[in-house]
Amino acid sequence: MRVGLAICDPARILATPLATLKRDRARAASSDLAEIVQIVVEREIVDVVVGLPRLLSGGNGRAAVAAQRYAARLARRIAPVVVHLHDERMTSVIAERTLREQGVRGPARRAVVDQAAAVVILQSWLDTASAKIARPKDGS
Repeated sequence: MRVGLAICDPARILATPLATLKRDRARAASSDLAEIVQIVVEREIVDVVVGLPRLLSGGNGRAAVAAQRYAARLARRIAPVVVHLHDERMTSVIAERTLREQGVRGPARRAVVDQAAAVVILQSWLDTASAKIARPKDGS
């Protein structure tokens, strides 16, 4: 299992791929979490977004519960940096389609699909956060 990472520009407008980490489920002090912590510190990241793999119905299945646990473990390690959960339904499908349209094939696509999905998740979160800021408080 892998974890795709994406990052955005300081203006929080555009998400770009960063890396793919191998998930380390065997150890309590997962090396993937340690690498994320290092990236957060080195790049002075102020928000982290973790994909929440909801069921197509909108509910939470086992994968969503596992993502919530992962996010909580990460949050404990990077506090006071805020960890946000963001719906990731269909992001892998969108990422696969985008990579296919860009001509990325076979092993090369498998190597970056998690990063591409991370870009989709982060971009969606950025767009949602931007829309909330732009919307007047009175709803008009």
